[in-house]
Amino acid sequence: MADPRPSPASMVIVLESDALLCSILRRLSLSDLVRAALACHHWCGAASRVAPHAPPLLGYLFHPVDTPPPPPFRSEPEADYPAVFIPLDTAAPRLSLDAGADFSVHDVHLGLVLLLPRTFPGKLVPRILALDPASGRRALLPPPPRETLPGDKWRPARHVVGVAVLSRAHPSRLRFEAVCLTIDGDRPRAWVASVRDEGDCAWRALPRSGDVQVGFDPFWLEGRSVHAAGDVYWHICNSPRALKLDPRTLEFSYMLAPAEMVGHFAKFRIGETPEDGRLCVASAEDQQLRVWVRVEDADNSDNGWMLVRQMGLKRVYDSVPELPRTTVGRNLCTDISDIDAARTGKVFIETLGFGHYSFHVETRELQRPVTQDGKDYGHPIYAYYLAWPPAFLASSQ
Repeated sequence: MADPRPSPASMVIVLESDALLCSILRRLSLSDLVRAALACHHWCGAASRVAPHAPPLLGYLFHPVDTPPPPPFRSEPEADYPAVFIPLDTAAPRLSLDAGADFSVHDVHLGLVLLLPRTFPGKLVPRILALDPASGRRALLPPPPRETLPGDKWRPARHVVGVAVLSRAHPSRLRFEAVCLTIDGDRPRAWVASVRDEGDCAWRALPRSGDVQVGFDPFWLEGRSVHAAGDVYWHICNSPRALKLDPRTLEFSYMLAPAEMVGHFAKFRIGETPEDGRLCVASAEDQQLRVWVRVEDADNSDNGWMLVRQMGLKRVYDSVPELPRTTVGRNLCTDISDIDAARTGKVFIETLGFGHYSFHVETRELQRPVTQDGKDYGHPIYAYYLAWPPAFLASSQ
């Protein structure tokens, strides 16, 4: 019987032929490709040539939740579950946050996860737990020292909103900048943490914004941020505006939603279009899903937006068991919770007592993802991309 193993001569041909080696490496999963790149300098060079240039999506991060009973029944206080990672497929690595239930996720960007304590004094910038789940690196950032803002007269009137990743110096090191948003009086302020290796952290407090006035209770600012088209946004509950931060200039401004929403208290979500990453917003009101994209032609647009999609959701909602059948009932029980940051063409739809769903805009497929123990995916659902490329591939690329 012939020996099925390849001959030493054929192995030598593969090892010496860049074309054959690259052809083989292209067929490997991402985790196997990284392992192959660590075999030797030759294989590392070949792996760098076939490795994807865009950061690969590994899966999703969220806090699981118990499904509350539908109205009018009163639900028990929600249990606080630690954040979990669900891999995209069987080839993706299994990551663990190991942050415990005392911290909640506030931002996921550039391979980093930022968490804040679930409870902290609302007028003091809290500790920030920064994790890189792929490498296992972590750092607990201390609050800003008092000398960060000498003569801080705004402390009694301060409201801490949340944190966001601004930039990362290198995907293989825990060097990054993060911002903590506070409302000092009636003006937003950015507190910037510059983190170097070994968790060394330096804080600086920028002046209060002179262009943006917060004329509402800052309680209505959502704590978690959204990264879209290069900027950072914070949604404002029941408002046709969102607070925007330019990470390059660290200047705040308001972004207006389409005027069609003004006066209707419609909830909209900010995201990116799947095909080209343009800024977009979506809403799901009166059993209608609407999507607008940002355009440059302000004269022929709606506050700089153009409606590109409108579709009925009645038949989609009909497939949800026990969901109210009237439009009024469905308006009370359903809401768009997010645009998938993975740019899959999906939006997430949250219901009151009937689960959390993903809806694909193109295929109209509605799915209810649940964990292995039957819990719903909590809001928000973060897409986790691997910080890319690793150091040993970056030099070759």
